[in-house]
Amino acid sequence: MKAVVAAESRCAGGDRLRHRSRFLLTAALVLAVVLATLAAPPESYFEDRTAHSGIAFVLHNAASREKHQIETMAGGVAVFDYDNDGYPDIYFTNGAEQPSLQKTGPQYRNRLYRNRHNWTFEDVTDKAGVGGAGYNIGVAAGDYDNDGHEDLFVTGVKGNTLFHNRGNGTFEDVTRAAGLESHDWSVAAAWVDYDNDGRLDLFVVNYVKWDPAAELFCGDAARGIRTYCHPRFYEPLPNRLYRNNGDGTFSDVSAASGIAAHPGKGMGIAIADYDHDGWMDVFVANDTMPNLLFHNERDGHFRETALQAGVGLNDDGKALSSMGVDFRDLDNDGWEDLFVTALSSETFPVFRNLGHGLFSDITYPSHVGPISMPVSGWSAGIFDFDNDGWKDVFVAAGDVQDNTELLSSRKSRQQNLLLLNDGHGAFRGVFAGPAALNRGVAFGDFDRDGRVDAVVTRLNEQPVVLRNVMGAGNHWIALNLIGVKSNRDAMGARVTVRSGGVTQVNHVTTSTGYACSSELAVHFGLGRNNRAESIEIEWPSGARQSLANVPADSYLTVRERQP
Repeated sequence: MKAVVAAESRCAGGDRLRHRSRFLLTAALVLAVVLATLAAPPESYFEDRTAHSGIAFVLHNAASREKHQIETMAGGVAVFDYDNDGYPDIYFTNGAEQPSLQKTGPQYRNRLYRNRHNWTFEDVTDKAGVGGAGYNIGVAAGDYDNDGHEDLFVTGVKGNTLFHNRGNGTFEDVTRAAGLESHDWSVAAAWVDYDNDGRLDLFVVNYVKWDPAAELFCGDAARGIRTYCHPRFYEPLPNRLYRNNGDGTFSDVSAASGIAAHPGKGMGIAIADYDHDGWMDVFVANDTMPNLLFHNERDGHFRETALQAGVGLNDDGKALSSMGVDFRDLDNDGWEDLFVTALSSETFPVFRNLGHGLFSDITYPSHVGPISMPVSGWSAGIFDFDNDGWKDVFVAAGDVQDNTELLSSRKSRQQNLLLLNDGHGAFRGVFAGPAALNRGVAFGDFDRDGRVDAVVTRLNEQPVVLRNVMGAGNHWIALNLIGVKSNRDAMGARVTVRSGGVTQVNHVTTSTGYACSSELAVHFGLGRNNRAESIEIEWPSGARQSLANVPADSYLTVRERQP
């Protein structure tokens, strides 16, 4: 028997060696293709409109010699239509002076820019009253009181802020009255109607316990080179879930819902009904800890399922420096997939939704593995940038350290990465925009030409406003959905579009990437097809609504039918 077992073992070992050889050969071929792609002559993807945009904002992280951890984490941005004129505006979060963590001068104010409809933007921060307080990180836009005007929730190192949109161009700070005061270090947030009552609830992603007085020396002490410390030196925090009471206040249901039982080092959040049971689920990207996937149990509770579903760790069983995330269908099979950013040498995980609550790591088969190997990714978004009917990915890139060159062969300042979907299960990588310490990126169609544009924040520099110039000749359609119980949006509504033999799925959410918030409209590229044969909407209420033979190249407002 031992001889048989030994023979089987040797045979299995030979199979493993042959499998590994095939894998290495495939990886080498993929890497050769990737390198050839990245070395190819540049094409027109985005046009930099920053210089004449009127946006003078600079993201100040108040960098110090002590290399406080908060400094490398700043940079959230929101693209949202605060004045309901049909054109998305831009809101930037900003840092604060250290060690006070107070906005002691105008250089630290958050900034709101109104879209003038001609690729210029007007600073309306003072009029709107949204300069903010404290050291801010992220932002989430959503109409929490169903009055038809999008509100802002801003996260920070020692406190968060809820700005209520009055509808007259101004906002009011209602944080305390709403019951949302907190002293945790919050990075990201998402508006989600988790209990399907027609009111947006709030999920807040917390990072770590941080004390500037206890900041360790990390780096090369012998050479006197200090760096930002690894997350292992900080204790994790539980996330928070706030239930909307419908009267302008929220109740903290973090413990009751099961969310608080799973502390982490959260950075990114994405929302989707990944198992199509009609209830929205939540994915949290954790830094050097297993990610969290909260399955909505439909009774006010969530069950954490990341490891069982196959998205807690990568295919090697490792917890990565997960930062940004988006949760949408990449392969047009009708199931929402996950794209997560991480640090260079880790690769960006791509998890394919297999249905039945399971995912498969396709990072290398999709070519994203070798493409992303040299890149550190922060915020990201899944959108069909070239309108060919297949969703692509844009990643804001930059190293965590601002002095990487002193300790390695890598670069601190990196170019953003655009991953173009070839429609056959793989992506082609191209660089987009100048090298910088890029952090946040949010998306919206600033000129209403049907192409999704981007705005990228950069540490201690102006942001970059990018006009999408891809997909000439391709058609598109975008939907603004208004639910029965909402005057503004239908967060979580799922839309299926069929056109030219291709079926696409998308859903309403503003939560994208890292600490960022993107435009509400649900966008679809149609390729060369000049109409959508059918559009089916599954509303959060459970109602279904269908449209037929819808002409392309327009924004369509659809209201949920009264029951």
